[in-house]
Amino acid sequence: MPDRALSTPLDDSFERYLQDKGKGRGGGGGNYRRNAARELERFAEWAAGDRGADDWTGIADDVGREPTFDDLDERVFREYARHLGGDRGLKQNTVQTYYRYISAWCGWCVNEGYLEAHYAQRASAMAPLPEDDGRKPGDQQAWTSEQRHALTRHVDERARDAVEAYTTLPEDTDPLDKQRARYAALKAARDRALVFVLAYTAVRVGELLRDPNDPRRRGVRWEDLSVDDGSMDVYRKKQQWDAASLPDPVISPLRSYRQLMDPPTERWPVFPTFDQRTLAGLVRENLAERGERPEAIIERRAEYARDLLLALDVDIRPPSITTDGARSILQRLSEAAEIDIDHPKHDYLAPHGGRRGMGEVLVRAFGYTVAARYLDNSEEMVRERYSHIEAGELGDVATEALEEIDSVPQ
Repeated sequence: MPDRALSTPLDDSFERYLQDKGKGRGGGGGNYRRNAARELERFAEWAAGDRGADDWTGIADDVGREPTFDDLDERVFREYARHLGGDRGLKQNTVQTYYRYISAWCGWCVNEGYLEAHYAQRASAMAPLPEDDGRKPGDQQAWTSEQRHALTRHVDERARDAVEAYTTLPEDTDPLDKQRARYAALKAARDRALVFVLAYTAVRVGELLRDPNDPRRRGVRWEDLSVDDGSMDVYRKKQQWDAASLPDPVISPLRSYRQLMDPPTERWPVFPTFDQRTLAGLVRENLAERGERPEAIIERRAEYARDLLLALDVDIRPPSITTDGARSILQRLSEAAEIDIDHPKHDYLAPHGGRRGMGEVLVRAFGYTVAARYLDNSEEMVRERYSHIEAGELGDVATEALEEIDSVPQ
């Protein structure tokens, strides 16, 4: 390893690391970048002796010298793990999460040549961390009420503005400009409907959208929805069709979206892809199959601002967005809504988090039996996944019992 890498101050690597992990132009955005930057700053302060016990002087041999990569080894990360798990009032999972940010940076430093080994992942370094409780962090995200309201409010305002911009255009607006406004309104309305369905129905994203690896999961179509009855037919995880509920918050976004889209048939997907490359190929192929010559197809497409609008007019049915497509949409929307997310795996509101968040609401409001029916799960499984709620309720019962006993005169 070059000597210059060993003598490099720790924080000289931070910006490059954060750029690699960030989103958007230059890697300057994203919740993960923000959270990682916060933890790296804390680690740097601790390494310099600015955090910790009163007698803590940092990891450098010479007091006051800026720590460099030459000062890092597994003992340093062991001490930091002990520092995180010290008397700071941090929960077990929070300690694990904070350490993962530093460990991820350490692994990146190995790949970039700053370090010769991934010291943070060595057993001796991780020994002081709280024991893993067996839960998988990627499966534990649940949208909080604040996050759900922030996201639904953002997509609702965005859709309202786009629809109003389209419906209030002057009559003499250029046809292509009017099409562009309609397309923007359709996309915003689709995103709003998708977010509301994920947030309030607790339907699994794989039951709602297309799975390229399973032809049975082609995504819900308008024929599968009965908005007036408040129900939707989905192909369940248990390999059969079943009705899912559409609660009141979902009805208005779906109705508004359908009216704007005006699908040519009921077999159209509720959430079609808006990917231009996919739609362009689909339109060209279908028009050619209908006997149109290449020159005519070019002229036909030139009349439309987007191929989706042409597909609507001539009933060329596009595929539904995929489950991966939904994750990309939620990443974009979570970042645009500037939602605060602190999670070890997801820096956005992931689809399964909407389902888990709704499960929290149902268990707290109506108990495990009703929640199990709504979630299409066994009551046993729901009790297991939401056991923390029951534990809290039992704690309240115990507190109430103690207060009652203590209030009885002896």
